[in-house]
Amino acid sequence: MTPPSLIVSDLDKTLLNEQHELDELTIATLCELHHQGHTLALASGRHFHDISVYRAQLGVPAYIISTNGAHLYTPDDTPLFETLLHTELAQQITRLPLPAGVSVSLYTRHKWLIDRPLAELSELHDGTGFSFEVVDIPAYSDNDIGKVLYAGAPEQLKILEDAIRAGFEGQIHMTYSQPMYLEIMGKGVNKGLALQALLHELGLDRQHCYAFGDNLNDVEMLSLAGNAHVMANAHPYLADNLPHATVIGHHNDKAVARQLRSLFALED
Repeated sequence: MTPPSLIVSDLDKTLLNEQHELDELTIATLCELHHQGHTLALASGRHFHDISVYRAQLGVPAYIISTNGAHLYTPDDTPLFETLLHTELAQQITRLPLPAGVSVSLYTRHKWLIDRPLAELSELHDGTGFSFEVVDIPAYSDNDIGKVLYAGAPEQLKILEDAIRAGFEGQIHMTYSQPMYLEIMGKGVNKGLALQALLHELGLDRQHCYAFGDNLNDVEMLSLAGNAHVMANAHPYLADNLPHATVIGHHNDKAVARQLRSLFALED
């Protein structure tokens, strides 16, 4: 029997299908692995309250790495690890001029705040019921910010990325969860940092960690895991720069579940 391991997966375009849903095979597979004694974790740029809906659908305990690693929660929702973005720094960043068509959000401990309603972002979260609150973003002053999220066309986000890099290099961690989402966290914050804290909590080494991801905000997590898996639909950077990772199938073909069933010899 395979020794107890940690299985950690990104959500969108990795564990979820094209409709942002957990399919029956994925749910059944993760449930079987839990009952075999393995530990599960969901790791996403999404907010904790968003991710917890998917955990409830699984029906088994799972740790949650949310907001690209800014927060780590135990299966009973106890905060285990947290690294916030300094409020003053977030205010300085969000006061930069916005390129045409770009919106800005804040993910706080308990809320998703945005500068204006955005239908395409609402649709992404339709399945969980988690929604935004419209506020004056640069004026937000509470000390509970996990990340700044910019949504817009990639060419417009590149303008903003260059401005942020020029003004705040060395003070932040910046990544993309998808080409249309630019995300800024505190210095050093990423999924890999939270995963390292979780492995320490569980007393496991990286060789007993199986990780799955598809985009740039998964790089550090996949680099740390001893058994890294990159989706066929992943950003080209991942396969090119993570030579130890195994490329598996497409997220819409239940590739994570199929790979896990093969790795852990689960019956079909």
